[in-house]
Formats: sequence, C-alpha cells, structure tokens
Amino acid sequence: MDAMQFFQLSSGKWRSQRTTHHLPFRRAESGESDILVKALGADDPQVIEICQLHEVDPSSAAGGCFVSWEGSMSWDRENEENHQGTTVFVLVPDRDNPRQGQLLRERGYAEIMPVIGQYHMDDDGGLVLTTEYETMSAEERFSFPSPGIRTRTSTVKRFGGFSTASFCIETRIEAIADPASSEEVTIRSTKDVLESQRVGSVLGW
Repeated sequence: MDAMQFFQLSSGKWRSQRTTHHLPFRRAESGESDILVKALGADDPQVIEICQLHEVDPSSAAGGCFVSWEGSMSWDRENEENHQGTTVFVLVPDRDNPRQGQLLRERGYAEIMPVIGQYHMDDDGGLVLTTEYETMSAEERFSFPSPGIRTRTSTVKRFGGFSTASFCIETRIEAIADPASSEEVTIRSTKDVLESQRVGSVLGW
C-alpha cells in the first residue's frame, strides 16, 4: 500500500478521542473532535492549487486529501480557543519509490503556515509525516488497527526538547464512497491490507 491508497482508506467521517501530554508540565489534557477526510485525485483543483502555492509541478503529484475538523480540549477557555479548521495535503512521491516523498501542506501541524514536509510508509503499514519548521519539528504517524479504527500519534519538538506528545483513537462514523470504487471495495481493501500486515508480522517480514 502506498500513501495515496492510505488516504483513500481514510476517507470518511471520524470521531477522535485525544490525549495530549504537555511534557514540560508533566500534565495530560483530553479532548475530542469530529474529522472529515476526503481523498483528492491528482487532477483535483485543490491539489493543483497547493502545488502552485509551493511552486511544484502539478503533474508530479499523486493526489492528496482534504481534511476538516471541529473539536475541543479540556483546558479550553470559553470563547478563547478555536479547535476547528480545514487543510489540504498533497503527495509528491519520489520517482523511484511511491511509498515516500514530499508532503505539501496548506497549513502545518505545529504552525499555521504553508509548509513542505516528508512522508513515508513504514514496515508496519503506517503513514509517517515529518515536518521541519524554523523553531520546531513535528512527527505524526497514522495506522489502521482495524477497518473502522485509526490511531494517530504525534510529537512536537522545539528548542532542543520535546514539548508535546499526543495519542488519538479515531472511530469511523460514516464512510465516503470513492467515485472510482464502492465503499464495499474500500472496506475489503482495508481488510486485505490488515491481514497481510498480520501475516507479515508473524513471519517476521
């Protein structure tokens, strides 16, 4: 499975339960959010727009995804916190390896600004996103324990030390059918991927 297939399997509406550890304070904060993920083809106007924003040839993009979210965290102050927004990701795979490459972002994970990061699929079938900013770096990893459950871990490191570490469990509450395939095919593909990962783990691949 490559990263674009991972985006396609992620399409749908998700309910996310999140725990964020603020490491300097040795305290944890909980939260939840509703997330919408929609895979985008390489010819989608949003994909082309993000490529042009970063001065990347749109023909080199494999596609991307649109993500919107709305949520809350337990430390929020009334009328002062805003945990909602939208963003677009675009995948530009390496020519010799579609499982890794550049990730063009409309806005970053740790900073609200256009940024170019890196992505790769690891040996366990997880999608890993790494982004470097001027004063910090962030790493996110997404994986599917089952077709309707996605996990997400993230760490933010700034000024030479880790600042936050988060863990999310995301439950699919509604599927979005890919125009090129039915939801039944999507679910079956996910099961096939998970089964191959299970067998690979047993055999030590």
